[in-house]
Amino acid sequence: MADRLFIIIPAYNEEENILQVVNDWYPVVEKHGTDSRLVVIDDGSSDNTFKILQDLSGKKPLLTALSKPNGGHGSTVLFGYKYALKEGADYVFQTDSDGQTLASEFEPFWIAKDKYDISIGYRNKRRDGFMRLMVTRILRLVVYICFKVYVLDSNSPYRLMSADTLRENIRYIPDNFFLTNVALSAIYKKRRQKVHFIPISFRPRQGGTNSINIFKIFSVGLSSIRSFIVINDKI
Repeated sequence: MADRLFIIIPAYNEEENILQVVNDWYPVVEKHGTDSRLVVIDDGSSDNTFKILQDLSGKKPLLTALSKPNGGHGSTVLFGYKYALKEGADYVFQTDSDGQTLASEFEPFWIAKDKYDISIGYRNKRRDGFMRLMVTRILRLVVYICFKVYVLDSNSPYRLMSADTLRENIRYIPDNFFLTNVALSAIYKKRRQKVHFIPISFRPRQGGTNSINIFKIFSVGLSSIRSFIVINDKI
């Protein structure tokens, strides 16, 4: 029986991007079997994102469109991970709905899946601005201070995880936590699981407006330090 791949994509007010993003990633799940799924979670959008998803799901049988009250990126990603595990995924991949990542760069992650517990895309070709590069570097420092581990790109929205290790590790993540992927990256490293980094491209946002500004990211990052320390103590 083929391994079941679930691709998790959170979406908030992405009516300008969501059609292209689904069309980009849908062939990936088709390639990996009829039991695989592309799961897009609308995070309480105020635009037509969910309506577009519903229309697309009627035409694409491997697309699952879900909706939840607005809670932010981290809580939506966590919601998606739990859904994938509940539905019997063998491997869980996560990316974002802004069109910045390339579906064409997925296959090296799948090829490496049996060798590593998690493969994370390292954004070495970034075109999203200097400030966002600084956020990644600051988070790298925060993770090292709180967890005493070095993670090259802890908040990368391009990661493939085995379901077994993801199930073990998300139990450390509080509900509605904003920096879910950052914490997960640190947990994998802290628990000395097999972490692999693969270089990926990272384009500018393809349309719409980013709902999270730099100042909010810094604020959330600072407020998350205490939570990181609590998580570290539980590992």
